[in-house]
Amino acid sequence: MMQLKKARSHRPIDRGLIRDAGRLSGTRWAAAVWTAVWLLIAGTAWAADTPFPTRAFRPGEQLTFVLKWTIIPAGEAVLEVLPQEHMAGIDAHHFVLTARSNAFVDAFYMVRDRIDAWADSAMRQSLLYRKKQHEGSTRRDITVSFDWEDMTVQYTNHGEVREPIPISAGTFDPLSIFYWSRSANLVVGGRIQRAVTDGKKHVMGVADVVRRETVTVPAGTFDTFLIEPDLAHVGGVFEKSPDAKIQLWVSADYRRLPVKLKSKVIVGSFSGELVSVTGSGTLPPGNHSGE
Repeated sequence: MMQLKKARSHRPIDRGLIRDAGRLSGTRWAAAVWTAVWLLIAGTAWAADTPFPTRAFRPGEQLTFVLKWTIIPAGEAVLEVLPQEHMAGIDAHHFVLTARSNAFVDAFYMVRDRIDAWADSAMRQSLLYRKKQHEGSTRRDITVSFDWEDMTVQYTNHGEVREPIPISAGTFDPLSIFYWSRSANLVVGGRIQRAVTDGKKHVMGVADVVRRETVTVPAGTFDTFLIEPDLAHVGGVFEKSPDAKIQLWVSADYRRLPVKLKSKVIVGSFSGELVSVTGSGTLPPGNHSGE
């Protein structure tokens, strides 16, 4: 695991900025920025009943990212594909996201989040979503249960159950939809969309494929697609920022690896860069081209 460098002692640190990052953490922080991206970039022009295309991921894949708030190293996030499971008579993929602040930020605002998501092996829809959130004094233990017979989803937090809400066919949770979207047929100038729910609302995520770019991150140099989500449904700090923007770079090869993320909001900028890739096929030296 990559060790994040401590801030140099001769560079003054704006502790108010750290507290602002902490306040964002309290409502969204790393997991929420990623969720906002997955909520809104996901989807393709395929219908929900179209057979799933060539798999862009496989069990054993682990992607590690370094996270920064402005210039300040803030922590890391890890995405993992666990071995397939059998759930309620259905073969299922199991995806995991963990996000944690580093020792420096821990002194101001500790973050220890874990999200588990299960989707059917054909990647047609979600089956279950769980989120354990520890951000400062905030503690949440969320379960989102999908009922495909009734076409509803139900949100529970620490045993407090909300009324089910209706969903459409092929709806995904915010983590599973990211893995589904990695098999999108991206075309510059195209627009992609797919239904997604966090258990409290059900929306159609929309994003534009802006251009191809070569991007260098700690994991290497990649040929990528730049994707910009529509932020209409994000709310929170993004809604309060008139110039808010989220940008995501994904590799142009068959793996569609998330390589880099940048967001701009009223209290500063957030970024994530891919540090390491394991279990996702061999990374050739030099430029990781999609050609």
